[in-house]
Amino acid sequence: MKIIIVGFGTVGKALAETLMKKKKELIKGYGFRPEIVAIVDRGGALINPEGLDLTLAFKADKEGGTVASNKEYGCKGVKSTDVINEVETDVMVELTPTNIKDGQPGLNNIEAALKKGIHVVTANKGPLALALPALMDLANYNKVFLRFSGAVGGGTPVLDLAKKCIIGEKILSVKGILNGTTNYILTKMHEKGLSMEEALKEAQKLGYAEADPSYDVEGIDTACKLVIIANWVMNKRISIKDVKIEGIKKVSLKDINGAKKRGKNIKLIGEINNEAIVKPTEVSILDPLCVNGTLNAVTFNAENSGEITIVGKGAGGKETASAIIRDLIDIKLNLLKIRGGQD
Repeated sequence: MKIIIVGFGTVGKALAETLMKKKKELIKGYGFRPEIVAIVDRGGALINPEGLDLTLAFKADKEGGTVASNKEYGCKGVKSTDVINEVETDVMVELTPTNIKDGQPGLNNIEAALKKGIHVVTANKGPLALALPALMDLANYNKVFLRFSGAVGGGTPVLDLAKKCIIGEKILSVKGILNGTTNYILTKMHEKGLSMEEALKEAQKLGYAEADPSYDVEGIDTACKLVIIANWVMNKRISIKDVKIEGIKKVSLKDINGAKKRGKNIKLIGEINNEAIVKPTEVSILDPLCVNGTLNAVTFNAENSGEITIVGKGAGGKETASAIIRDLIDIKLNLLKIRGGQD
């Protein structure tokens, strides 16, 4: 399977590292032989149609600040869409930074790949939150796969649980903690009595929150993931514009302590039923959703099975890389079925 990786940040590097370390296991366990034929970053691209030695990408990035600095295979200044259109590949893995305003450059990259008949795996929430129904239609029209397990729950198989393990049932509603940063902040406010500002500083110090945490604390990240779940699991056709969003900025220690007296914790909950809502909500300490620290938890309410909850780490380079590899293997296995067992 020939693969182009677009975006060589934390997740892109973790993916490359994992593919190198797990090469023998992936071949032995799944017959999965990935060949990275191009890697694109902000400085250009590293291209070898015969398959790249991934150590060259790390060396070029470290020494020259871009994979394109490699003298033999580097192409400085080349655009990602040009690489997608000109380099022969089976799959494009899109890992550029999330942009919730217009989804770019990820949206253009995904559209270009799908239109060319290239399968797409992404962990980029921006294009999915803004245009997932249209992207799914485009993938179906061009008879290719679009997969995005890593966009929700990191390495925790939130989407796979609903799509594969609750198959044949109608999902009536979904609710959950979908952002580890805000969950960590609220946990420290509850456990240590820290103010919002103090808990945020601690989260930033530990690397759980960005220097600009607005994307998390304002509930936008949670809303993005909720939209993805709603479209993929419940067959809704919504975008982030359809979500009512309230972040955690107004949650005070008084609110936290009041909930504590009632045997509850305040959590930032994303919920999709008749409408999509993100807001701070009191959750009973006995509820499976009441997880602490950076953990995520999602409860699916199925028509016959009732409530099913999955808990796990919500983010991280290695965790998200594992989800991307799951998606790549899923595409490979589906292609084998279509081709009647011929790889």
